[in-house]
Amino acid sequence: MIKVLIADDQALVRTGFRMILENTPDMEVVGEAGDGARAATLARELQPDIVLMDVRMPEVDGVEATRRICADGTGRVRILMLTTFDLDEYVYASLRAGASGFLLKDTLAADLLSAIRVVARGDAVVAPSVTRRLLERYVGTAPTPLVPPAAAGLLTDREREVLALVACGLSNSEIAARIYVTEGTVKTHISRILAKLDLRDRVQAVVYAYESGLVQPGARSGGGP
Repeated sequence: MIKVLIADDQALVRTGFRMILENTPDMEVVGEAGDGARAATLARELQPDIVLMDVRMPEVDGVEATRRICADGTGRVRILMLTTFDLDEYVYASLRAGASGFLLKDTLAADLLSAIRVVARGDAVVAPSVTRRLLERYVGTAPTPLVPPAAAGLLTDREREVLALVACGLSNSEIAARIYVTEGTVKTHISRILAKLDLRDRVQAVVYAYESGLVQPGARSGGGP
C-alpha cells in the first residue's frame, strides 16, 4: 500500500486528489495539509511514501516544505510537486531541494496514479527532456551549486558519459544502445553516480550535470529519439 500525504492550500483540490486516490486499491491517503509548515510536520509524523506538494502555498511554500522534509533525515519520504505552470521558477528550486519531480495540476488521473507508483518505486517522474527545459531557463540562478563541481572527479569516464546522456534526455534503454552495454549496466552506472555524488535520484543528477558544466544549456543528445 502506497501512503500519500496531500499538501495544497485549496480544499477543493485536496478533495479531488483524495477522491482519486481513495478509489485506487494500492493507495491510501494518510493526511492532508493546507500549508507547507503543516505538510513538513505531518510528513515527519506520518512518514508517508509520497507527498503531493503544491508549489505555491501561503507562509511556508512547497519549496521550503520540501527542503525541510528532505533535510529531516528520518525517512525516505519522496515528493511530487504540483504546479499550474510547467515552467514555474519554483519548480527548479523544488528539484534542487530534493523533490523527485513535478506534475501539472491538470494532469489526467491515470497519469497521476502512474507517477505516484513510479516515485514510490524510487524513480523520478519528470521526463529528462522536461527537466532540461527547466534547467536551460534557470541554470546559473542558484546561489550555490547542488554539489560542488569538483565532485565530478569522483566519477569514472564512463560514469561521466552516462550522466551526460541522462542530462541530455536519453532513457536507460537509449543510453544502453548508444554506448553498447545492457540496460542493467546503465542502471548500475546510474546507481553508482547517485551514490558517489550523494544525490537522491535521476532528477537531481540532471540538475548536477547542468550546474557542474558537464552539460551546457542547449545541448542535445546528438541523435537520440
